[in-house]
Amino acid sequence: MSSLPDGTNGPHAFVNNLEEPELSDEDRHHLQRVLRLKPSDPLTISDGANRWRPAIFGTTIEATGEIVKVPPPTVPITIGFVVPKGDRPAWIVQKLTELGVDEIHLLSSLRSVVKWDPPKAEQQHQRLGRIAREAAMQSRQVRLPKIKPINELKQATLEPGICLAHRSEERVTLKHPCIYIGPEGGWDPTELDGLPTVSLGPSVLRAETAAVAAASALSLLRQDLLDNHSP
Repeated sequence: MSSLPDGTNGPHAFVNNLEEPELSDEDRHHLQRVLRLKPSDPLTISDGANRWRPAIFGTTIEATGEIVKVPPPTVPITIGFVVPKGDRPAWIVQKLTELGVDEIHLLSSLRSVVKWDPPKAEQQHQRLGRIAREAAMQSRQVRLPKIKPINELKQATLEPGICLAHRSEERVTLKHPCIYIGPEGGWDPTELDGLPTVSLGPSVLRAETAAVAAASALSLLRQDLLDNHSP
């Protein structure tokens, strides 16, 4: 059996306990009403902590195979982004989850356009968590990304290992597996002081494009799928 669940075993869902699996009402409704799953149809279930097993759908979820433990990633990947306007944060979180990012940091900066008050910030944090969970089910992940609540850049960068996406001579490498994406207007010069930077190319990218580009590069590097050698 593959170490990761594939589509041959039906849809993929998350449960709290793989030994005694139960679906949430929302997930059951989605599987039954949207995906038209019928009793005895196969699916895979995961606890979101690098474990999964095959099962069959029904009034109760019946496990049909052993629990598969997937090794954790060799290098955890983190992408942070200054929250943009509209529904773009949801799109970014969805795509970062599909790419297997381990942590997502929501940021505010000196040039932030979006200003969330505490109730709004909490509401959005919970919503983005739900979006990440749905994206992890769709992309058949065995772990859920940790989404940190919105934080000011000057506080977030107190943690070690963080670098900022910015025009520079430095390439994306796993030496800096935590990349922060700035606002549309770019970082304020004072925010760049003393912090390492990496380049995502010569183009001026929208925030969502930059976030996906950074996550894709780190993910491919982690899987050793990038060949930087000339033919």
